[in-house]
Amino acid sequence: MKNIFRKSKPQPSPRVSDGTLIYAIGDIHGRLDRLEAIYEAIDGDPLRHDFDQVFEIYLGDYVDRGPHSMGVIDSLLQRLRERTVIALKGNHESLFQDALIDQGAASAWRQFGGIETMTSYGVRVRLPITYTVFEQFHREWIAAVPRSHRTFMESLPFSVSDGGYFFCHAGVRPGIALNRQIEADLLWIRDEFLESKRWHGARIVHGHTPVETPEIKPNRINLDTGAYMTGRLTCLRLHGNAADII
Repeated sequence: MKNIFRKSKPQPSPRVSDGTLIYAIGDIHGRLDRLEAIYEAIDGDPLRHDFDQVFEIYLGDYVDRGPHSMGVIDSLLQRLRERTVIALKGNHESLFQDALIDQGAASAWRQFGGIETMTSYGVRVRLPITYTVFEQFHREWIAAVPRSHRTFMESLPFSVSDGGYFFCHAGVRPGIALNRQIEADLLWIRDEFLESKRWHGARIVHGHTPVETPEIKPNRINLDTGAYMTGRLTCLRLHGNAADII
């Protein structure tokens, strides 16, 4: 007799490496105030003293939309000197880099929050923003971006993994091995990834798509809680097979 009741595959239970504690932080978007609050939460977490290795993984989108993009980059550069930090690239860092070298890209960047970023670097933006006026803003902004910020942007990796977890900005292309994912998907993918229930080879920790509260699903965790709009910047704590929001 044919058995029509198929046993479902057991859901993987991802773990991070033994002796390792990871804090993963969602999209910051110029909210320096919320980033500093996350630092306080991490530094005040008593659990951090129980582990051999403690990593902070920032999931990208440090700039645009919010008021203090320049301050966020300065703050992350300081944090890199004080803690074990991995800062990943988001699509807004890619837009920032493109805008530095191409005025056409800079003009398109305006709709993604580029004006707020220019303002954070001291450019005095005035209305109306005509083509000629924007050209001037663009030149002033390029001159205002420190070499350290350019180097920071150039150094950002697209992903990192530990144990059964894979960290990136936007997500991954379902059905493609993690070591074969391409830049465009890691920075920009949405529906194909978000709607997929398949196991991707690791549990994906990502941001990029704002949600009201963190999404903790068997195959992925979304930490983008729209900090620039809501004031909520989310930090995930991972150790062993535990995953919780602090």
